[in-house]
Amino acid sequence: MKAAVVRALGRPPQYGEFDEPSPAVDETLVSVTASAVSPIVRRRALGTHYTSDTPVPFVPGIDGVGRTSDGRRVYFMLPRPPFGSLAERAAVCTSQLAPVPDSLDDTTAAASAISGMSCWVPLTLYARIPLGDSVLVNGATGNAGRMAVQVAKHLGARSVIATGRSAPKLREVAALGADVVLSLDQPPDALRDSVRAAARDANVGVVLDYLWGPSAEVLIDALGGPGAPRGGTRVRYVTIGELSGPTISLPSAKLRSSGVEIVGTGIGSSSIPEIVHGISEFLQAAASERFRVDLDARPLADVESAWADTATERRVVFTVP
Repeated sequence: MKAAVVRALGRPPQYGEFDEPSPAVDETLVSVTASAVSPIVRRRALGTHYTSDTPVPFVPGIDGVGRTSDGRRVYFMLPRPPFGSLAERAAVCTSQLAPVPDSLDDTTAAASAISGMSCWVPLTLYARIPLGDSVLVNGATGNAGRMAVQVAKHLGARSVIATGRSAPKLREVAALGADVVLSLDQPPDALRDSVRAAARDANVGVVLDYLWGPSAEVLIDALGGPGAPRGGTRVRYVTIGELSGPTISLPSAKLRSSGVEIVGTGIGSSSIPEIVHGISEFLQAAASERFRVDLDARPLADVESAWADTATERRVVFTVP
């Protein structure tokens, strides 16, 4: 079959032939129609993600949309390695399939599922928004952060505070529903004071952090310690990504003197059934709410050139004829 194939870690996948997957007893063969390239897919292809453990050659891609042999239109995730989703067909555990609503097209479903999962799962499982509380999205100008703003409002956040570096993108995030936007391009002390004041006014109870790194240090400082906006009241701080850095400096006093609770989300912190259920719920909501997602559809045959094109800020979705 035709597929995108990683033949050397750190190099773009190449379009070519790869062995056909043979589904096991508990698997379903899916004919793929669309599959998106999210940060986790790129990092797995580099061999740098914490779940990277597949030797080359392999087909990258962790999820997509396609059809089963009986004609069902499904979303699927985590095909059995070395068969990824950037291929004509994928063998997927039957329990890792979810129906795609008729009103949601293949490319939109593929482009939005992982972004939606990143915020939907924590906000519906272990960081639910308390009545009257607000959500702060750190890194709201990226694809996943923009979705988080929309999902938080949909799930009942009183207001949403969004952070980012690009002023034009922050204006776009405001148009998506963010009530307060804060630039990360300000001195740490000024950012801390801005976050503290906004969090106090809005009664922030949940933080969704796509950046980690230096901005996380400032946010935790703003939410904890002397003058903390919520005193001893709990603030669930959910770390989702690490686009600004994989580590932070965290004095223990910042946690001991506050109600901040740091939790992670992703493969490992949530079970696969929980993730599949969350994505299924998200897709149903996306079909009715029409969440905005910016995507760039490309044919799978163009994978090598498209992979190297880092200029696009839209979610790249590869389509399979």
